[in-house]
Amino acid sequence: MKIDLTDTTSSKINKALVQGRRAIGTPAVGMVLTLVLVTDEENQYDALKAANEASREHPSRKLVVVKRVSRSPRDRAKARLDAEVRVGADAGTGETVVLRLYGEVMDHAQSVVLPLLLPDAPVVVWWPVGAPVNPAKDALGRLAQRRVTDTYAAENPVAELSARADAYTPGDTDLAWTRITPWRSMVAAALDQVACDVTAVEVEGEEHNPSCELLAMWLADRLHVPVKRSVSKGPGLTAVRMETTCGPIKLDRADGSLATLSIQGQPDRAVALKRRETSELIAEELRRLDPDDTYASALRFGVDRLSDVAGPASKTAGDGGTAGTAGTKHATTATPAAMPKKAESK
Repeated sequence: MKIDLTDTTSSKINKALVQGRRAIGTPAVGMVLTLVLVTDEENQYDALKAANEASREHPSRKLVVVKRVSRSPRDRAKARLDAEVRVGADAGTGETVVLRLYGEVMDHAQSVVLPLLLPDAPVVVWWPVGAPVNPAKDALGRLAQRRVTDTYAAENPVAELSARADAYTPGDTDLAWTRITPWRSMVAAALDQVACDVTAVEVEGEEHNPSCELLAMWLADRLHVPVKRSVSKGPGLTAVRMETTCGPIKLDRADGSLATLSIQGQPDRAVALKRRETSELIAEELRRLDPDDTYASALRFGVDRLSDVAGPASKTAGDGGTAGTAGTKHATTATPAAMPKKAESK
């Protein structure tokens, strides 16, 4: 069921939600959180589709905030709020309200959203595109316990990681980090099978892919060994190769779906490492609403210590040394201090 409201208010939207629930015969509210999507008109369809699919696992009230820029100065001076209320089959599991803000009301989106939040329920804000530099200081971000961004959608994804590190506040997270959860789990599981120390690591993947940088930073932060970042044609992450005192450990994925795990002295094994849809990433993030300390530690390691270096050799962070880059378009290396060399999964 859909209810269209033009030049409306938050009070009228709440009444429409109650009216819609009664009309479909489900007056009880069984939702566990409020998910606020802040996006533009171009991306709102795909973002809402992903949120609806994720709501099968996490029934929620979805508030889609779309800021519409008016064409003429006269229209830009007028404040107006249009809304589309969806309940039942049109809203996935839960309820959906698409809010279109015009004029001065765009600068006060939090005043529109606040009365529509579910009482006594967590709030998650997700920016599919155009995330603020500091989500925790954003007017909508202040309402949330969890703030989800995606550096992959930024114009310069790798540079965006540095801005995220400087502005990090507990509760911030990044879908670029969520994408590497299966990789981190598999690397940790592989290391659990051997009683060896890791001496060096190479992470291979697409250029300008923040997930590759985050995985390299996580490994450097947790293992405290040299980590080389190499470039491949993709798709996404393609390989993690670790040198250990017991021989090499390799996790190679050339086709974006099936990987091969090779451990010295053991037969090769096929591992499912399919590239996941956005709905699966959002569903994973909604499973936990507490701060992700592992992400914070990896992010603060510093992408500048994995910065791109032109030429035949790359610098080693911390000591000014060099490491060869034969066979790659470019390679970068980070060398942290020594500590126990076992990875930790999320």
